[in-house]
Amino acid sequence: MSYTEDHIVLPEGSIEKQTTTLNLGPTHPATHGVFQNILEMDGERIINAESTVGYIHRAFEKLAERRPLYQITPITDRLNYCSSPINNMGWHVTCEKLLGVTTPKRVDYLRIIIMELARISDHLICNSIVGVDTGAYSGFLYLMQYRELIYEIYEEVCGSRLTTNIGRIGGFERNFTNTAFEKLEKFLKEYPRVLKEFENLFTRNRIFIDRTVGVGAITAERALSYGYTGPNLRSAGVDYDVRVHSPYCSYEDIDFTIPVGKTGDCYDKFLVRNEEMWQSLHIIRQAYAKVQAFTGAASEVYHADVPAYYLPEKKDVYTKMEALIYHFKIIMGETEIPVGEVYCSVEGANGELGYYLVSDGGRTPFRLHFRRPCFIYYQSYPELIKDSMLSDAVVCMSSLNLIAGELDA
Repeated sequence: MSYTEDHIVLPEGSIEKQTTTLNLGPTHPATHGVFQNILEMDGERIINAESTVGYIHRAFEKLAERRPLYQITPITDRLNYCSSPINNMGWHVTCEKLLGVTTPKRVDYLRIIIMELARISDHLICNSIVGVDTGAYSGFLYLMQYRELIYEIYEEVCGSRLTTNIGRIGGFERNFTNTAFEKLEKFLKEYPRVLKEFENLFTRNRIFIDRTVGVGAITAERALSYGYTGPNLRSAGVDYDVRVHSPYCSYEDIDFTIPVGKTGDCYDKFLVRNEEMWQSLHIIRQAYAKVQAFTGAASEVYHADVPAYYLPEKKDVYTKMEALIYHFKIIMGETEIPVGEVYCSVEGANGELGYYLVSDGGRTPFRLHFRRPCFIYYQSYPELIKDSMLSDAVVCMSSLNLIAGELDA
């Protein structure tokens, strides 16, 4: 943090009032990302704030206009890197909508498993960091070891951990191994006990309640006017969830509850994300049971039958001319892409994660716009922290779950 002192010139005879300009960010560890807030302080109270974005802007949308559909998947990883598989799946579902690809039910259920694991991974980071920023470090350590187990599941599925590039248009690169399912079963067995212990540490903790109740509160009307979605909107009492209102990947086959809060403050955001982790566990169990119900040849299905868009197996590429040709055409963007425009969204860990894709029939998108929830609700941050203490501003930032990679894109 850096600061300067400003003197406000008042009418003659009045007492001069002094304020301090405080630079919170862009590299302060409390921001958990590279973005800046210029605060005007009266002592420790914030009387005005101005946010700055763009420090790690990577021109995601313009990069996408120079890449074939398949080469765009890896750069979606770098958006919300705490739950990158949801970014990947959202992009694949968008492409499938444009291309008219229908995925098999087993593929949908496998996608649900991965996306809900990613949601848990994202929420456990957010809530445990809120604990750290209020002075409690133990909860972070309890939960973080289970993020590692989630990463091991990713690794079994696709070979990657943080930036996964997981899945393909039409399904997955390969079938899930028995080891992946064994690790999933271990997670489903062990994580609920740890999550319950985490809740016991915080939910009725007097210090935590005092630090979060009433901090960063927002009404449902204000949240909607800003364009809030996801846990930050649901904490204000609005039960909007893309998985329910516009189902994708067969979420309509899954039974779950949308958690909502009342006040939209940091405490309600914490409770909503905690409950969403319980709901995600419930969703994964249902999807896993449906996957296990497939037998025989159906249990080996992990992608749609669309050879024009789905990469052939590597062993075939090395031995068969037709597979080699398809591999080259798909990777280099030489397959025929329909003319049209689509918007498709998924329920990301931070809210509605949308892709607006315009195709003119060329080898790359004519235009691609990414609806990133972080960028939208960060606009409200100055309002949320106005008249609060500096320490509250840090907790408020954590509870919003601001991810700089998604914010700047």
